[in-house]
Parts: sequence; C-alpha cells; structure tokens
Amino acid sequence: MEHLPAAPAAATAVPRPPTVRFLDRRTPPHIATLILMAGLGALSLNIFLPSLPSMAAFFGVLYPSMQLSVSLYLAVTALVQIVIGPLSDRFGRRRVMLGAVAVFVVATLGALLATTFPVFMACRMLQAAIAAGFVLSRAVVRDMVPQDQAASMIGYVTMGMSVVPMVGPVVGGALDEAFGWQATFGLLAAGGAALLALVWADQGETLAARGGGFRAQLRDYPQLLRSQRFWGYCLAAAFASGVFFAFLGGAPYVGSAVFGMDPATLGFYFGAPAMGYLVGNGLSGRFAARVGVNRMVMAGAVLTTAGMAALLALTLGGLAGRNLFFGLVTTVGLGNGLLLPSANAGLLSVRPHLAGSAAGLGGALAIGGGAALSAVAGAILTPGSGTVPLILLMLATSGVSVLCILWVMARERRLRRA
Repeated sequence: MEHLPAAPAAATAVPRPPTVRFLDRRTPPHIATLILMAGLGALSLNIFLPSLPSMAAFFGVLYPSMQLSVSLYLAVTALVQIVIGPLSDRFGRRRVMLGAVAVFVVATLGALLATTFPVFMACRMLQAAIAAGFVLSRAVVRDMVPQDQAASMIGYVTMGMSVVPMVGPVVGGALDEAFGWQATFGLLAAGGAALLALVWADQGETLAARGGGFRAQLRDYPQLLRSQRFWGYCLAAAFASGVFFAFLGGAPYVGSAVFGMDPATLGFYFGAPAMGYLVGNGLSGRFAARVGVNRMVMAGAVLTTAGMAALLALTLGGLAGRNLFFGLVTTVGLGNGLLLPSANAGLLSVRPHLAGSAAGLGGALAIGGGAALSAVAGAILTPGSGTVPLILLMLATSGVSVLCILWVMARERRLRRA
C-alpha cells in the first residue's frame, strides 16, 4: 500500500527546517554548498565545448571522435546516478559526496595532463563521478524538509545552478583562446579542490541512521519500484527534460540550416530556454510550498505543451521565423523550471528513506531518455524538413509529461478514497 504525504493546508503550520550554520559540519549544508555541488557537475559538462576542435587537433583525432567526450560522458553520468543513490542511502550523503569529488579532482588532473586520446577519454569518463552532486543535492534537501518545502528549496538550488550553462561555454572559450584547452580543465580541477574543502567543512550528515545494511535496503528497494506514484513523478520529469534535450539535439541544425544563423548568433539565441528555466526555478522556490507539488508539475507541463502547440500552429500558418521559434521555446525552460523541482520532490517523497536511490534513478532516466530524444531530433531533421518535425517531437514529448502527472493525481485520489 502506498502512503501519501500530508496534503498542504494553509491553516496548518509549516514545519521549520533544521538549523543550518555555514561551515559547521555538525549541521546540514548551506544552500550555497548545495548549489555548488550541482553546479560543478553542470560546468564540467559544457565548459570545454568551444575547445572541441582544438582538442581534436591536439590529440590527432577526428572531430566526431572528440564529440564522444560529451555523449559517452552523458551515458556514464546516467550510470553514476543509479549507483550513487543507493550508496548514499547506505553510507551517508557526506562520505559519498567527499569520495565523488575527490575522484573528480584526480580525474580532471589526469585529463589536464593527458597526451593521448585514450588516456584523456578514460579520465573524462571518471570525471562523471561529479554527477553525485546532482543526486545528493536533492537527496539532502529531502532529508532536511518535507515534500512541499523540498520542492521550494530544490527550486532555489536549481535556479542558482541554471546560471552555469549560460556562462560555462563563454568562460571556456575565453580560456581556450588565451591559454589553450588545458586551461579549462585547470579551472575545473581548482573548482573541484575548492568544492572538496567546502563539502568537508560544511556538509553535515543528513541521512538518519539506519540498521540492517545492504540486505535491509535491498528488501526496501522493490517498494520504490512498485510505486505508481514514483514512476508517475519520475516519467513526468524525464519527459519534461526530454523536451529540452530534443531542442538541444535539433536546434543547431534548425539555427544554421533553416534560419541561416552564424554560430555567435545561435549561441545567443540558445540562452532563451535557460532564461526561462531561471525564472521558472525562482517561481518554484517562491510558490511550491504553498501551491503543492502536483499543481506545480501540472502547471509546468501544461505551459510547455501550450507553448509548443502555439509554435506548431503559427509555423503551419506560415509565420515561422527565428524570433518566433526561439521565443516560444522559452516556454520549455519556464515549464521545466516549474515542473522539475516539484516532480523531483515528489519522487523523493514516495519512500523518504530511499531518497538517494530515488534521486539517482530519476536522474538517470532523465539523462538517458534525454540523450535518446536528442539523437532522435538530430535524425528526423533533413534538408528541406524545416522546423515542423522538431516541434512535433517536442509537443508529443511534453504531452506525455501531462499524462504522467494526471496519472499521479488520479492515483492519489484513489488512495485517499481507499
């Protein structure tokens, strides 16, 4: 039997979060530490993208081979999140995060000093250990506060983190031009060392002590996998993220081949969904605790679906243009900013003692599904196809996220009646 969290009610007092003292590892981590835990992982993904051509020349490989440092990294990131979650549920958030950051620092130094492509790729894959920050920043929040407050706090964490994808490639490109591609990995290594010191000094353990070891955890884990509410929240988040990944896979072709945009202009327009995501995260932080996670997820899913439906109608009506296309894609970022913090809080709350496992599995599905949709988007766009195939893919994916949250809401109504 699934257990539901208490329904939000304005008349009831909101529980106070635990006391947090910055740089005191006897208390939970400060929100700035959580933002940096997740932000360094995002930075390691995209800061070196402008350096890919020069790195390919340095290692003497073709550009598609160099692109594997992105696609394979995403695949390993998904696997890491599956493993990190259960490990943190068993050994604690603090120890697992410290170990992951230490591995990241060593791997980054290896990538910086690599002189052959195989050595670089091996170190690059080990860098994926920093994906622990994505999982544990959410799990720590759920350890600290109830479901609806968790959605609000996760919103603020991801709002701070969302700045990274906007500035990372700019910083990486400037470092490459001034000092060479190794400078970007030098910055990542320095950032990793600083984060390791910060986590050591600030991240107190938030996981409640549990007995029984791995055997007890394995007995509990199927409860999470059998929960319809968990899968509803998880798939709503995965398909909502998939809309954005589909955009990432298709927008470079649309921008260059359909709208004739140069790389600098396309890079500027790429910031549209990121700005929407920043605003959506801010709204989640402000309103999620009062509105409730289900309504926030529904609002985000419906907003994105409506934006894509409007874009399709206007495009079919002959009003296509780069400003219209990228302007309405802002609704993807805004919708995800509303939806993802609450969907993550929901899936973490189905079995709070397995919050790390839930965060890891949810993150892995979002990354893995997103990578697949990105590949699909690239495959369906052909010369003369225009933007319609990409818009249809994004609309269909967003529509599925609406169905997923409707499934959760229907399930909760049945459980409450029972």
